[in-house]
Amino acid sequence: MKHRLSRVQTIALGFFAIILLGTILLMLPIASRNGQGASFLNALFTSTSSTCVTGLVLVDTYSNWTLFGQAVILILIQIGGLGFITISIFLAIFLKRKIGLKERNLIQESVNTLQLAGTVRLVRKIVMYTAWIEGIGALLLMVRFIPRFGWLKGIWYGIFHSISAFCNAGFDLMGQFEPYCSLTVYYDDILVNLVIMALIILGGIGFIVWDDISTHKWHVRKYLLHTKIVLAMTFALILGGSLCFFLFERGNLLAGMDAKGQILSSLFGAVTPRTAGFNTTDTGMYTEGTRLLTVILMFIGGSPGSTAGGVKTTTMMVILLYIWANLRNKSGLNIFGRRLDEDSIKKASTIFFINLLLASVCGLIMCGLETKLPLSDIFMEVFSAIGTVGISTGITRDLCLASKYLLIFLMYSGRIGSMSFALSFTEKKRTSLVQLPTERITIG
Repeated sequence: MKHRLSRVQTIALGFFAIILLGTILLMLPIASRNGQGASFLNALFTSTSSTCVTGLVLVDTYSNWTLFGQAVILILIQIGGLGFITISIFLAIFLKRKIGLKERNLIQESVNTLQLAGTVRLVRKIVMYTAWIEGIGALLLMVRFIPRFGWLKGIWYGIFHSISAFCNAGFDLMGQFEPYCSLTVYYDDILVNLVIMALIILGGIGFIVWDDISTHKWHVRKYLLHTKIVLAMTFALILGGSLCFFLFERGNLLAGMDAKGQILSSLFGAVTPRTAGFNTTDTGMYTEGTRLLTVILMFIGGSPGSTAGGVKTTTMMVILLYIWANLRNKSGLNIFGRRLDEDSIKKASTIFFINLLLASVCGLIMCGLETKLPLSDIFMEVFSAIGTVGISTGITRDLCLASKYLLIFLMYSGRIGSMSFALSFTEKKRTSLVQLPTERITIG
């Protein structure tokens, strides 16, 4: 019997093919400012970071890539953010082709929707909302960029940064001020900060939440449990993260700023690690407390079915509820008047452990490879890669060859999902009719 690829394997191979295509395009002489073409490693790293909407770079995006190269990166970001399955299905709908059960199953797996029914309608909404949100974001950013860079460059900058922010990619073109400076020039600009943060949050809450809110509007009681958990966790992480960032940096990076700059920088420092990768302050100068906070936020990431990475907000909420229920000797996980099913608990625990294990093992390997680098720098890089964040203390380009390929692997597995990556190598689970005898062990 001919072997058929599973949904997870199809998605994994699809992303792999897009990364290779992007690598080839970025190696063309027309893509690099030096006219000689990028090296295979630089092209592969950039293509992977773009497709996996991460933002880690070996070369500055503005200084190294031509308009053609920047356009390739932006297209890869858009494909990676929405998912190539979503885009291909939308094109099929546009061409009025029939969408079969196989394609609907792929959509369900790609955007993590809760049910198979309505997936085609959801794809239309995703593309429509994305176009509107990115378009509005671009126009608002043009208000600031056109007066500073001129009409053509201002328009391009508005489009590029709007798509990059909404897709939680973290790529920027501000290298003309200083290479790798990101948005530090605009640390106290209210318009740029609020627009970029809004795009990051909207891209990170997930397509399921969009659909639910658009259907029920302001009737919060009618929202799905998934939507309520995502919104609650998102609000808590932004509020808590901002407060912690301010407390950790008030005597450091925030010391010379006025109240406006401190508030905006604190908010941005809490929003961007989940999982955008922009920065308005010097990440290399973070205190140890801020680095730990950033690692935690990068590990959690955004929400399921979004443009963001990480273990996701719902996973973290389930883990916290599970721990709280066990501490109180309560059976079942209850929240917002509902009880979570056992499968959610098992999946959340698996995702949490796999991501933590993968990051820890790769972090230890990199510690062995990069003996002269601080531990905090290495683990920020590792968690940034697997969380598809892009925040770095500036060590990315100085890493050895093996460490750079390790980051490529982490970005790829982080984008398709560490659990999905593991499942892509395994066969479909078969339930055994015969089970081994049960025996208890001592825990704790």
